[in-house]
Amino acid sequence: MIRRLAVPLALALAPIAAPAEQVGEIGVDWVGNDIVVEAIRDPDVAGVTCHIAYFERGLIDRLSKGNWFEDPSNASIACRQTGPIEIGDIDRDMDGEDVFRTSRSIILKSLRVKRIYDEKNRTLIYVAHAAELTDGSAKVAISTVPLYVPE
Repeated sequence: MIRRLAVPLALALAPIAAPAEQVGEIGVDWVGNDIVVEAIRDPDVAGVTCHIAYFERGLIDRLSKGNWFEDPSNASIACRQTGPIEIGDIDRDMDGEDVFRTSRSIILKSLRVKRIYDEKNRTLIYVAHAAELTDGSAKVAISTVPLYVPE
């Protein structure tokens, strides 16, 4: 039984697709809590970069409040064209595909960025959301990149 769960669990915890590059960090209080800003280039759509900001708990906050291994799920995202857009082999299903995923607790929670292609409106949609093993989360942020080509 444990062996059957080991592979899916390892896959769920493995980083997906695009690596993030930290481009900023804002201290928000005296206990070491920060807002971290990362840049994520879409690995399958050249010319699109997303910036995601999220809260990261400091050591003093972790010691004083417990819940040592978990960070909040809140995130904000903005995606923009940062060069000529070239769409590679992307998933065109309505449920989209993961562009980025990082753990927000040891096992149970991750922060994800998914890309959905709205072909009719020629727009790429990026959705940042928390995914939890036991409960879903209503904390969602969205950003769009239009694929408008002037005539």
